[in-house]
Amino acid sequence: MSELSPSHPAGTAEVRWSGLTHVGRVRINNEDTFLALAVDSREVRYLGKTGRASLADSDFIFAVSDGMGGERSGEFASRISVDRITRVLPHAIKKAVVGATADPQLLLGELIAAIHGDLMKLGASYEECSGMGATISLGWLRPGWLHFAHVGDSRIYRLPPGGPLQQITEDHSYVGWLRRRGEIAEREARIHPRRNALQQALGAGNQFVAPHLGSVPTEPGDRYLICSDGLVEGLWDGQLADYLGAAGQSVDQPSLAQRLVETAVQNSGRDNTTAVVFEIAPA
Repeated sequence: MSELSPSHPAGTAEVRWSGLTHVGRVRINNEDTFLALAVDSREVRYLGKTGRASLADSDFIFAVSDGMGGERSGEFASRISVDRITRVLPHAIKKAVVGATADPQLLLGELIAAIHGDLMKLGASYEECSGMGATISLGWLRPGWLHFAHVGDSRIYRLPPGGPLQQITEDHSYVGWLRRRGEIAEREARIHPRRNALQQALGAGNQFVAPHLGSVPTEPGDRYLICSDGLVEGLWDGQLADYLGAAGQSVDQPSLAQRLVETAVQNSGRDNTTAVVFEIAPA
């Protein structure tokens, strides 16, 4: 399958981003990890916590992984996940940048399978890694498109210029399934006794995973949020929309991710809390 055609021409937009992770007020270790990369045909660049760059010059990778497991194995699992992304996905992107045909969802599906395989092998080989796992929510931003891959209950949100806020990933949980069916509301989901029980995660003893893969067209003015469940525990969807939609406020100056994370930790703080925010802005 050839690469999708962009909905707006390259060179007419820039990417602005910010990212932050916080251990929270209860946990000792931070098992969340986030990733921000720029990739072109020549190199891979780690991005700072805030910044902006032309979308014409590079593709961008933004991801959040939330680890789970005893001792420090959850922290290890999330780092393995983003390390595999860093080592594997840029090679595929470089080929796409120079015009080689590629199916983004196939590439992302293969990447998720590779991460899952890594965690399963480690879990089977080392007692201290037994049962460790991780969520992943990843966005690959190209001119005109956001390709994404997702497993678990981290989330990717989209806020188009006219709204409303959209959760474009599906929580892999029983409570998430109930919400998608309209059987419970957001408030009921927050207090449901099975709200933290995942049906899918990378590793964690799951023999197979079926990632949520997709592509959404982007337009200037779009804003995206990738976050761990700790952020969602501290902020309602309406509050997320208010922060993301603040008029005249760029996501990178000052850091929108910082405001989201600090507010969520203040409101809850029971879990590690991570946010990566990026927007498509006219150059």
